[in-house]
Amino acid sequence: MKQNRLNLAFRFGLIALFTVFSLAGSTQNAAKSLKRIVIDPGHGGTDPGAYGKFSTEAAVSLAISLKLEQYLKEALPDVEVMMTRTTDIYNSVVEKAKIANQMKGDLFICIHTNSADPSRKSEIVGHTTKTYTVKKKGKKHKVTRQVPTYKVTYTPNTARGTETFIYGVGKSDEKKEAAGEMVDDVVEKLDSESEKQIKELNEEDPTRSMMASLLTQQFFQRAASLALTIEEEFKNAGRLSREAKQRPKGIWVLQAVSMPAVLVETGFISNPEDEEYLNSDEGQNQICEAITKAIIRYKTSLSNQKTGNAN
Repeated sequence: MKQNRLNLAFRFGLIALFTVFSLAGSTQNAAKSLKRIVIDPGHGGTDPGAYGKFSTEAAVSLAISLKLEQYLKEALPDVEVMMTRTTDIYNSVVEKAKIANQMKGDLFICIHTNSADPSRKSEIVGHTTKTYTVKKKGKKHKVTRQVPTYKVTYTPNTARGTETFIYGVGKSDEKKEAAGEMVDDVVEKLDSESEKQIKELNEEDPTRSMMASLLTQQFFQRAASLALTIEEEFKNAGRLSREAKQRPKGIWVLQAVSMPAVLVETGFISNPEDEEYLNSDEGQNQICEAITKAIIRYKTSLSNQKTGNAN
């Protein structure tokens, strides 16, 4: 009887080991595919985002995103391109992440414009006489004194250029939770008899956690690679690049989606020169061309990794 138990345990151990490798391979291959891109135009509706002199971040982000959708469809006809919004409506970041995850995208591109507070300058332009009432030794006295008057002026901040963000340092747990959704999708597709046995025996199989951790690392690497490539293409197009970055506090929607994700700040709407560029056909086309070229390079890199070719 004891020997039979040992044999049974050994058999299930082999099945579990097989499933780990099978699930690992399936999950990694799924992560190396680019079949569906989700574009998220920032803000919208009751949330206009940042303001320029004559435009809003929500409107500019939507215009660029709609053009990017067409650029990607033409350049990558085998890839499905989906939008979280196509009109001026508001979705919270929670809703945006939910929409993207329901679309089961392989890549999330969030389009925004940047903004910087204007410079404030204060200068003395004269003096004026003010009268105060003070109390001294129980008696009230009126005193006058000269006080300066100021002129405050604001000038647009000179910050300009592009920058691309990935999810923040210290946000791996949130990303791992999102990555778990993709692991569950892969698990549901397992169809061999031994794999079905493992699913039935281990509804909370630690393999899922292991695969989620693996995916989190892959998502980070792929997002970082794409962010660097996007900024490189902006530089090639003659744009001032502020480089690929992480925000220490993170960008919630980037770690909430179960796919590699980047947020592209296409320019500073607070800078008059950048605002003109962001609203022009020439500027929007150049932005879309740069992002499209970067995604083509990204897709090629994934294909090379999947087939074992050099990048």
